Amino acid sequence: MERLFDTHEIRKSRECAPVWTLTTLDAGGLTAPEKVIVPSVWESHPALRRYRGRGVYEQKLVAGGNVRLWLGGVSFRARVYLDGELLAEHYGAYTGFEALAQNLPEGEHTLRVEADNRFDADSALHIPNDYYSYGGINRPVIAEEIGNVYLTRLHVTPRKTDDGWRVNAQISVRNLGDQPFHGALQLSLNGKEAAEEIEIPGRETTLYDLSMDCGQVTPWSPESPALYPVKARLLENGEAVDDLIDRIGFREIRVEGKKILLNGHPLLLKGFNRHEEYGSFGLSAPAEAMMQDLHLMRDLGANCVRTCHYPNDPLFLDLCDETGLLVWEESHVRGFTEDRMRHPRFMEQLRQCTTEMVEQHYHHPAIFIWGSLNECADDTEYGAACYREIFGLLRELDPSRPVTAALLERPGGKVYQDMDVVSINIYPQWYHNTPAQDVLNRKLLEAARGGGENKPVIVSEIGAGAIYGCHDPFGEAKWSEERQCVILKEQITAVLSHPDVMGIFLWQFADVRVAEEWAMSRPRTYNNKGVVDEYRRPKMAYQVVKALFGQSRLS
Repeated sequence: MERLFDTHEIRKSRECAPVWTLTTLDAGGLTAPEKVIVPSVWESHPALRRYRGRGVYEQKLVAGGNVRLWLGGVSFRARVYLDGELLAEHYGAYTGFEALAQNLPEGEHTLRVEADNRFDADSALHIPNDYYSYGGINRPVIAEEIGNVYLTRLHVTPRKTDDGWRVNAQISVRNLGDQPFHGALQLSLNGKEAAEEIEIPGRETTLYDLSMDCGQVTPWSPESPALYPVKARLLENGEAVDDLIDRIGFREIRVEGKKILLNGHPLLLKGFNRHEEYGSFGLSAPAEAMMQDLHLMRDLGANCVRTCHYPNDPLFLDLCDETGLLVWEESHVRGFTEDRMRHPRFMEQLRQCTTEMVEQHYHHPAIFIWGSLNECADDTEYGAACYREIFGLLRELDPSRPVTAALLERPGGKVYQDMDVVSINIYPQWYHNTPAQDVLNRKLLEAARGGGENKPVIVSEIGAGAIYGCHDPFGEAKWSEERQCVILKEQITAVLSHPDVMGIFLWQFADVRVAEEWAMSRPRTYNNKGVVDEYRRPKMAYQVVKALFGQSRLS
């Protein structure tokens, strides 16, 4: 399943058949080609549990004319071929990309996708890390039939006015042909329409702006997550020849002093960091598993989730939109020293991931803030310059949402003044025995002195580890479920009792697999700080968190 709704009524679009043939090319792979399901990760196959290398997926595709292939995610390098011709290359596991074939003869064609999850020198973002970089086609592959002129982009931004709500829309149209195109654009939303005559030269893509009042609408909020379909149509001689459909919610996010306001109301955030990681499915999971996570987080009293440390599946974001769970989404990078940030392709690949994240996930009303550069070298001049560049890019791509970055507990941060919301990661009582309240006060003082004095503050990571089923009747041993309960209670109480902190994201919702290079500091080769394990079995901490999150503020 690609999305929770149809994204086209006019354009012919279908998900490619789910069974593909997978062949591996490197040592430790398959001994013969195997039939596999797409989307999935190849680590789901028992012979490929630790395979790091190249894999080739093949599928037959019956089509003709102009075909637009949309690949929602390939881990993490991809090459796409049709009948042996290279159509597209892409880097990055967590965002989608297009492969376009023109003037195909009608009939059967061979679609080939090469995936590669090796940590080669050209990869700046995907490295051995505190989570696992899977291989394979991890999100759906969609085949669309298009004409020579088609819609490529729809961005709709709601804006509250004195009389209600208004939207500004940007719509891009591409002309693949040599001849100019004369036609019209039409935008429909909540029973209202706007239209504009257009002319596009041959072989060009043109961006158009439309705006309109929307009449009476119900604003989107966690308590009332109202969603509205928005439809863009391309008309030729008065007849609709192409379309794009998405959903929006009418809501505004703004920062005012130390508060984050949703439609003018201050937020108190209580939530979890969550990797796209499932014990049976790795990075790629069905909608049922995603919805189970949402049900569990809501049962725990959470109203928000952070997509650490990369863009999430649009299907998961759709579910957050539907259920009213607020989302902090961030582009892909975690824990880089200055040396790693000086990789010659680092900023290029980070800019690409950041741009694709915002472009593709812009309409999700649940996303209330953008983030990037988790725990990187914000304490150096070069590192701080990288932060400022990405903050600038995020604001350029989307001025309607605030920006932030989760910073390490260490002192010396240089970018507090550059973010809209100050976010800090602290682990008192886990990595050291300093009282949680002392650590929090020290970081707040540093942030204030560094330029974040009158800004909202979020504790973006805090937590402790426990191995499911590991018990210590005295409650003293680290990695026991009992000790995790003791630590989490002190941490959560310290954060939610502090009047200057607007939110807490526990590290983390569920245990996640890590790269083998991290195994000596991560028992089971897992980051075990979840309140549930990788199969969503609750640890003792589940009830502790539920009780504390059930209160507004703690004293």
